[in-house]
Amino acid sequence: MAIVTCRAPTLAPVLAPGARPTRRASVSASSASRSTGNSRIVSRGSRLRAAHLGGVGDDADMYDEDVDYSGNLCMFLDSASEEEWAKWLPSGIFAGVTTNPIILERDGRECNIAALTELAKEALAYDAVQEFQVQTWGKTSDEMWKNGIALAKYDPDVIVVKVPGTFEGIKAANALVTDGIRVTITAAYASHQAVLAAAVGANYVAPYLGRMNDAGRDGFGTIVEMQKTADKLDSDMRILVASVRNVGDIAKLAAAGCDTFTISAKVAEDMFGDPLTNQATLDFEESATRIGAYREAEEAQERARLEAKAAEAAAAAAAAAEAAAAAAAELEGGSKPDEDDARV
Repeated sequence: MAIVTCRAPTLAPVLAPGARPTRRASVSASSASRSTGNSRIVSRGSRLRAAHLGGVGDDADMYDEDVDYSGNLCMFLDSASEEEWAKWLPSGIFAGVTTNPIILERDGRECNIAALTELAKEALAYDAVQEFQVQTWGKTSDEMWKNGIALAKYDPDVIVVKVPGTFEGIKAANALVTDGIRVTITAAYASHQAVLAAAVGANYVAPYLGRMNDAGRDGFGTIVEMQKTADKLDSDMRILVASVRNVGDIAKLAAAGCDTFTISAKVAEDMFGDPLTNQATLDFEESATRIGAYREAEEAQERARLEAKAAEAAAAAAAAAEAAAAAAAELEGGSKPDEDDARV
């Protein structure tokens, strides 16, 4: 039985310098049945169900038909903050981490190969992190390619190099893909940039929703068009929606077929901030408390308290008895006559 995986781009093969990567065979044009390829990202639901495989008895049959309830959805945490990682990465909703030089500067990180390699190690130490995205830099395609190679060196299977969608950036991306490096074309503001990204075999293209809207463009429409383009091209490339400002945009874009998002810790916090949900949770807890949900634990706690009190009393009594015995012995020793006195 095959485990259903979250649709992710395939790892580009390592080819001879100058060779073009072979395009993968065409699969279904429907976004609902995209190929999983050699996925680096495996959905959380599949990981949990995989733990049950190999069971025996009647219960084993229930896993014959595996269903991935999370579908193609993949979410990334857009942060380089250790504090934010510690809070959000164990939550189960994120498959990886994305960064860029602006985020690094904001979170007090350095931008050089050694520092970013250590940052990748820190991020990948979390069980939840299946990918780490880091941005290359340089004024020419050669500089961006060289830095990208160095950034991915630690683990090319899980490190994705982000490259801006400029002419020099696209040339660098093509060279990186040819060398077997996984790539995101970042800072995309127009739907045709998804075509450029697909043309060079990029694994992701990252449109900036909030910044497009700030510039007076139709961010939502542009991103939906990018997703349709990837679907029509039958491409494994993901549309990685970035610069997300509110949770409503995530829901609307997901309903329109977008399945990959990178969000800040603030937006992640907002996803759990619905007051009606929070109030309902309090109501559930109050009812559960009234009808005995915590009674057994409270009784056990009371028993432990009484036992501790009894043990404390017993220890005090034993100490008092020991002190009394010592005093009696001392008194008895003081009243006993001296041998010299007895001979007089």
